This record gives sequence, C-alpha cells and structure tokens, in this order.
Amino acid sequence: MKSIYLYSIVAGLLLIPAAANAQLSATIKATSDYTFNGVSQTDNGPALQGSLDYGFDSGWYVGSFTSNVDFGGDDDTWLELDAYAGKVYQLSEQLNLDIGLAYYTYHGDSFSDDYNYPELYSKLGYDTSLGHSEAKLTYTWDYFGLGGGHYTMLLGHTISIAEGHDIRLSVDRSTSLDEDRWSWDGGKSFNHYRIAYMTDWSGFNFSLAAEDTSMNLDTSDERLVLSVSRQFML
Repeated sequence: MKSIYLYSIVAGLLLIPAAANAQLSATIKATSDYTFNGVSQTDNGPALQGSLDYGFDSGWYVGSFTSNVDFGGDDDTWLELDAYAGKVYQLSEQLNLDIGLAYYTYHGDSFSDDYNYPELYSKLGYDTSLGHSEAKLTYTWDYFGLGGGHYTMLLGHTISIAEGHDIRLSVDRSTSLDEDRWSWDGGKSFNHYRIAYMTDWSGFNFSLAAEDTSMNLDTSDERLVLSVSRQFML
C-alpha cells in the first residue's frame, strides 16, 4: 500500500501539459558494491542496477531505480525498487536547484515492505571554470519504515583533470533524529568520505571510488568500488 503513494504522484506528473518536448533515457550499471552513504546494501557484494528517467523541458522529471540488495543474516530481501519525481530550477546560468520526492521500496521477504520509506531531497548545483560544486540535503520522517526522522547533508565537488577525465570529492553526514528507533553504530550520526575517478570510453562510463566512514562496521569500512554504466536515449 505504501508503494502506491509515490507511484500515484509519478503517474500524475506524467500528465503535466508542459511536457511537449520530453526525453526518455535508461541506464544500466554494474558495480562491485552498492554503497548508500558509505554503507553497503549488498553485504559487500556486487550489484546490477538500472534506472529509467523521463525529463521535460519545463524542468519536471520522473524516474525509477532498481538494484539487487542483501542485508545479510536471515533477511531474504533481495530487491530495491524506487521511484522519484521533482523539478530542476535554473536560477542563473551557473546555479540550479533540484527539489524532489523519492520513495524507496524493498521486496523478497514477507516483511520487506516494512522497510519502505519516503524521502524529500534538495540539491544546489554551481558550475564554474573550476568544476561543478553541489550541496544536497535529504530528509525523511520514517527512516527505513521505523517512524524516526533522519537527514543527510552532502558537499561535493567535481573537477576535470583532462578532457574526459574527472575527479569527484564528497563528504556527507547522516543523522538520526530518534536514536530509539534508529542509530548508527551506537550513535546518532556518522560521516562518509569519498573520492572517485570518472572517465568514459566507447559509450561506457567508468568510475573507481575509494570511500570510508567514521563507523567501525564491516559493511561501512574502507573500500574500493569499481562501476561501469551505459546510458541509452530512448
């Protein structure tokens, strides 16, 4: 029942009259580990992912994302399927603001849908001759379906070191607003650090990232993550 919430919003946005010139794209991605804010969602294993995005000239967009997951133990949840919708506002030639709503859903076990939760997000992007900078804030009032508030703040910067070769640096902090419902390694928050090298070849996009967190957990310690993806315009 929870999943119907955002999917109804997505369906409604598809009917926006301003969608005269829309663009549909699909992305396929293989990665050595699916990390979310530095925490492995695949028990330190690989993932095959896909996304479908529909963007309008007005700035509105809708999309979906899917990936295999593995939370370990006796949990047989194996699939994540998300939907999101939002709008990009071009505030100036260099500055843009992206505001939207995402809904995360999980499948595979009898209780997997108990993890489902919504998330509000906003991202400010700024382009200069020194690269692309971004600041992102996410918030949910029902983190992982447990009814607790949670937010994440991220700062990132991407710089081109040569044509077709980029380096992205980012740091983010995840914070639980209700430790009785959710905590991170016994505390209310943790930091995540990431540096990634990105390039493309023959239509494929490659990324090699080194990341670590301030938590002392097997699924969030230092690691290298190799990913390859390809986008198709439909």
